[in-house]
Amino acid sequence: MRISARADYAVRAALQLAHARGAGPLKAEAIADAQDIPHKFLEGILNDMRRGGLVLSQRGGNGGYRLAKAPESISIADVIRVVDGPLVSVRGVRPPELSYTGPAESLLPLWVALRANVRQILDGVSLADVASADLPTRVSALAEDPASWTNP
Repeated sequence: MRISARADYAVRAALQLAHARGAGPLKAEAIADAQDIPHKFLEGILNDMRRGGLVLSQRGGNGGYRLAKAPESISIADVIRVVDGPLVSVRGVRPPELSYTGPAESLLPLWVALRANVRQILDGVSLADVASADLPTRVSALAEDPASWTNP
């Protein structure tokens, strides 16, 4: 699985908004500066997140962006799906829509299992979990395994 720059920036922007929750809207420039994200690129991402119902925008001198829901109710997967679409696809196709024959036939359940694991992690971690550095035990255990940090 590959996390695009767009998805990474979107999650980081959402985390910045989660961190500032209750302090009023944040301007795109402030988010871009805090997270070292190109401002113009971030504007497009924030618009996608607004259209996807994750953020609200407010115009005017006191305007900016804020989360549309509590950070506890927005998963990392929610953010990625809004800006990049499905979490796991094969050649741009969702695994259940694929079919294989012969020795490749068992690839389909492999891709479905991969998707299930990715969903389990990303749907199971909220913005609040990451913003508070309190990841679920299962995620922390995977990250603490030294083998997780090496590339074969």
